[in-house]
Amino acid sequence: MRATKATAALAAVLTAALLAGCSNAPSPDGTARPGGTASGDAKAPAKLAVPSAYDGAQGWDESLPWVPEDAEPPVAVLPGAAAVAVLTVGDSGGFAVRTRAADTGKVLWTSAAWKPPLPLEYADKKDVPTVLGVEQDGRKFVVVSAHGTVGKDDLHEGTEVVRLAVFDAADGPATGRKPLREIDVPVSVKADNDGWRVSADGGRVLVAYGDHGQYPGQGSTVDLVSGRVTSYGPASWLLKQCEGKDLECGWSRVVAVGPKGPLVGLGHGFGVPGAWFSDSVLPEGAAPTYSFGFAPSWNGDVYGVAGGRFLAQWHGAEKNGSDGPTVWSVHEVGSGALLARMECAYDDFPTVTSQGNSRDYPVVTSPSGRFLAAGPVAFDLERKQGVCLQGDGNRKTIAVGAIADDGVAYGAVDGDASDPVVARLDLRTATGDAEVLGAGVEIPQHTSVAGSGLFVTRDGNENVLVALRPRR
Repeated sequence: MRATKATAALAAVLTAALLAGCSNAPSPDGTARPGGTASGDAKAPAKLAVPSAYDGAQGWDESLPWVPEDAEPPVAVLPGAAAVAVLTVGDSGGFAVRTRAADTGKVLWTSAAWKPPLPLEYADKKDVPTVLGVEQDGRKFVVVSAHGTVGKDDLHEGTEVVRLAVFDAADGPATGRKPLREIDVPVSVKADNDGWRVSADGGRVLVAYGDHGQYPGQGSTVDLVSGRVTSYGPASWLLKQCEGKDLECGWSRVVAVGPKGPLVGLGHGFGVPGAWFSDSVLPEGAAPTYSFGFAPSWNGDVYGVAGGRFLAQWHGAEKNGSDGPTVWSVHEVGSGALLARMECAYDDFPTVTSQGNSRDYPVVTSPSGRFLAAGPVAFDLERKQGVCLQGDGNRKTIAVGAIADDGVAYGAVDGDASDPVVARLDLRTATGDAEVLGAGVEIPQHTSVAGSGLFVTRDGNENVLVALRPRR
């Protein structure tokens, strides 16, 4: 993610990313540990400044004091949005999953201790395990991921991998739950420090590595039911449009995987192999081709993916001898079907230095999927209406960080990143109807988890604080 004022402001408000020390688990002798009581009960809610839609004095908290500064907190909402999973560290070493009911904070189940692969020699403190809630083929899973080396000893260099531990989220013992399987995904291009990412934005798990940023260059998909790993190799080999076109396809990467296969972004052009290509889903106002270098190339780039849909940006068609405004559109991952489009002055086409992996903002959606946004670009997909929140020289840019099902959104105002101002918006309106909430107000990471907002922040001791606050 590039360091811009808006990015820094949004990151400062969200705190949680933008993705060993003390234990959070109950100790065996029954004494209380940080982050909960000896029985595993959640902590009483700390005082948080939250939007008025949430009750800041009610709910529950859990502290994760082991997470290093600047590392992405290992917190996930489980499929169905009724429970929250976190990673804890235990006295015997390794990590464990702990899931809590979102409404009460009651512990639902905990896993047995799980040990990640050996850290790489060049790994830093930010390279910590992650946790993800995934639904595949009607089954619900919790996936823990870590990066490291296996098979290393005095006679062997070892193999660099991303290891997945796949837990059944619905069935199994309440304590000591073991993974259904552990899967080692070989890393063919070194994933320096935190240069790896595990996601399921398109509906299937994608393990990507080899670059920092939102979309690393190499990737493999993992079938959680069978355990099968499919490695894609150079993404430019996947689309027939790239045959003999090394220049146009030099930035290729798999950005998500859906039921019909990988969604491949080329930097200029994108598609799903054997299913569709971007020139067949061109929105109104977008140029059919774009001059890249000395020859025309395909237009369009995948900006980001969330909830089975992706946001694309396009160079505008020429008007009166100059390029038209940037066109933004939302599509289904599987079919490429166009859901909505608009023109917005915000422009984040990849550059030579970013190689297409970097993005200013994450894509966020409302729980129902009706609303979708990335920074100042927002959509109401039911009404097929876009809202452009990019500054115009007088009005400041607002970057959306969370959206509720009623269209209420929260974002950071582009300005001083050290003291970001939070705004409330209504994405059902043409302009967003922004209202300033002030500085220091927390933005929910998820707006509705069993009727509560999930806030992930840092407390006064700089420990990660996972906080659920009910809606009023």
